[in-house]
Amino acid sequence: MVKKYLYISLFIISIIGLSIVQYQYFRIGLNLAGLQFDENMKEAMTDMKEELRDRNELTYLVATSITGEEENFKLSLDSIRDASEYFFNDFVKSTLVEHGIKADFTYELYARDSVVFLGSSQQFDESDEVLSYPMALEGYLADSAKKDLTLEIRFKNVNRYFLSQLNGLTIPSLFFILIIISILIWVFRAFYLQKNLITSTNEFINNLTHELKTPVFSMGVASKILEEKIDGEGKEVVGLMRTQLDKMKNQIDKVLELAIIEGKKDVLVMEKFDLHPQLNRIGSDFGSLVNLEGGEFEMDLRDPPYWIVGDKYHIDNAVSSLLENAKKYSKDPVKIKLIAFKDKNKLRIQISDQGIGISKEGQKKIFDKYFRVSNGDRHDVKGYGLGLHYVKRIVNLHRGNILVVSEEGIGSTFTMILPLSRQAEGLNTKP
Repeated sequence: MVKKYLYISLFIISIIGLSIVQYQYFRIGLNLAGLQFDENMKEAMTDMKEELRDRNELTYLVATSITGEEENFKLSLDSIRDASEYFFNDFVKSTLVEHGIKADFTYELYARDSVVFLGSSQQFDESDEVLSYPMALEGYLADSAKKDLTLEIRFKNVNRYFLSQLNGLTIPSLFFILIIISILIWVFRAFYLQKNLITSTNEFINNLTHELKTPVFSMGVASKILEEKIDGEGKEVVGLMRTQLDKMKNQIDKVLELAIIEGKKDVLVMEKFDLHPQLNRIGSDFGSLVNLEGGEFEMDLRDPPYWIVGDKYHIDNAVSSLLENAKKYSKDPVKIKLIAFKDKNKLRIQISDQGIGISKEGQKKIFDKYFRVSNGDRHDVKGYGLGLHYVKRIVNLHRGNILVVSEEGIGSTFTMILPLSRQAEGLNTKP
């Protein structure tokens, strides 16, 4: 649950951070667009001043509308003025477009005494945010009017214009951010749905396999007793039954091991309980089987109770796996010892055998997944190399540790170290 909220928080922070970065780039883009606009306007105004400096068709028409000397035209002065405004507007527009400026504009040609000679048919409202670029005209027009003339070009909603220029960047950025958000939401949703499914499946497997283990073990003990008491064909039948029960038990163990190995901590059902009765039951059942097979089993559970926080089923299976391993790798006659005792704030569970032992090199890899110790001349010991890896994983998930001390030809001692309940704070316990 903590990881879930951590991932969601990181996702939200990342999206917010990405949005802030995009906003900063957006502001920089607006500033650069403003600077570029000013540079383009300077170049456009320079070209306009040069074009209006000399006499040409446009300047002659404008000068005539200003002075009122229309003797060379067969049009009224109002018509000349309308034509001047139209062609002058077209001249300004084409010059701006040549310099990459396509924003809406108005213009006014006026004298120092504020007399307006030419202007756009529609002007911006005074309430509008207007950006003005005035320039003093020199040459033919000013000389004809015998006044200082100023051409002022105004733009409205320049920021909106800049935004339209940046749409090629902002719209794709927003689009891709939305795609990233959508994909991540879908991935998170699929991940947690799958995780919940896996958790439910593993819980079902845990419950089912543990329900099967008890009757299978009981049937194994019963079949062993029957095998000792009957002869002839019945003995062969019981032997076959025991073989198949052993196979079933191995498969149940492997299902449990794979479930926890492939799963996460969430598959454990943590609760506070006294491990002593459970260890006593496991040892008693295991001891009965070893004794029936002619071996020796010793159990010493010191100074109970053993209050821990953990998963009963998986602790049970981990201890049982170590006992089964001790039995499988023991030499005849089998001699196994189970000892449990408190060591400060820890519980130590030691399982010792007098078996074939493990080499120094093998001890380094004994808990690796799929690793199996070389059996020497033992051909009856089968497995997948998952048992000890499973045990170590279970112990680690309980914030414990597992140690091994072994010598080839003499035997091995595995020690599970689990924290007692007051040292298990922070685990997801059940009341």
